[in-house]
Amino acid sequence: MRFLILVFTFLGLSAAAVMAEPSGKLKKAWPNTDFSNTSIKYSSVMSGGPPRDGIPSIDQPQFTPVKGSDLPGNEPVIGLEVNGVARAYPLRILTWHEIVNDEIGGVPVIVTYCPLCNAAIVYDRRFVGASGAPTFGTSGLLRNSDLVMYDRQSETWWQQFSGKGIAGQFNNVKLKRLPSRLESFDNFKKRFPKGDVLIPNDPGARPYGRNPYAGYDSAAQPFLYKGDLPRRVPPMSRVVVVDDTAYALTMIRKQETYTNGDVRLTYEGDHASALDKGRIADSRAVPGVSVSKKDADGAWVEVPYDVTFAFVFHAFKPKGKWVLRP
Repeated sequence: MRFLILVFTFLGLSAAAVMAEPSGKLKKAWPNTDFSNTSIKYSSVMSGGPPRDGIPSIDQPQFTPVKGSDLPGNEPVIGLEVNGVARAYPLRILTWHEIVNDEIGGVPVIVTYCPLCNAAIVYDRRFVGASGAPTFGTSGLLRNSDLVMYDRQSETWWQQFSGKGIAGQFNNVKLKRLPSRLESFDNFKKRFPKGDVLIPNDPGARPYGRNPYAGYDSAAQPFLYKGDLPRRVPPMSRVVVVDDTAYALTMIRKQETYTNGDVRLTYEGDHASALDKGRIADSRAVPGVSVSKKDADGAWVEVPYDVTFAFVFHAFKPKGKWVLRP
C-alpha cells in the first residue's frame, strides 16, 4: 500500500513479522518490562515497522497563539481545554509523532493519535502506583493495528485505544481519559479565540501538512491487522465511540443532534480527513462532533469520546453496541 511504503521509506524501515511469545531479542530491547505480567497474548502484537521511539514523541511542546497561526482552517486538530487553558494539537504534527507529553492547566497529559485507527485520545499521565507523572513514548508495536505506547518509568506497555496497561508492572491499570474534541482548526478558534496551537519544534524535521497514509481511509480493509472484521458495517467506516457504544458518524451529520438516554451527540461542522489526500488541507470533509452527558444536576457536560474506524471498535469491544440509524 502506498501510504505504508511512504512511511517506511521516509523512516528507512521495513515491517516485521507477527511476534509470538517474547523472544530473547524482545526482552533485551525491553529490559525493564515484566513480560510475566500481561493481559494479552503476545501473538496479537506485531511490529509497525519503526523501532522503539522511531516515531519520536514530543516532550517539550511549543505553541503559538491561534490568532497568529497560518494553519489551514479546515485541518483537523485535537481541541483540549483544561482548567481554563485551551490548546489545539494539529493532526498534521501528531501524524508524525503520535504522542505529545504536555502539561495544561496544571494537569500532566498525553495527547495521542494513532493514524491507522484514526484514534485521537487524551489521557492524564498520572496513574495509581506511578511516581509523579511519567512521560510516554512509542513502542514501535501495534495490536489490532493500534499504537502500543510505553511509559518511561516502568516500561509498561499501554494500549492507546483503551488507555489500559497490557504488559509490565502496571498491567490492567487504566489511564484516565480527558474530554477533547476532534475538530477543524476554524471551529477551535471560534471556541477559544485566545487559545494556543501546537507548532513543530523543528519545522524541517518532517513534511508537516503531508499525509503519508494517502488513500488509507478509503481502503477496503485495514492494514497491519489480522483480527475479525465487523459484518454490519464497512470496516473502514468512521464511528463515534462513547463508552461501549459506537454511533455511525454519518448519522450524526444527518441528525445534527442525536440523544440516546443520557448521552447527546452534536454535529460541530466538518474538518478535513487526515488520511485522504497527500496534502491534508486538500482532503475530503468529514463530520466533527461533540459528546455530552447529563450530570447529577441535569446539566449537559462534555465527556470523552473517540472517532475511529469500525474495525477498531469491533476488535477492542466485540460485545459493544452499534447505533447505525436513528
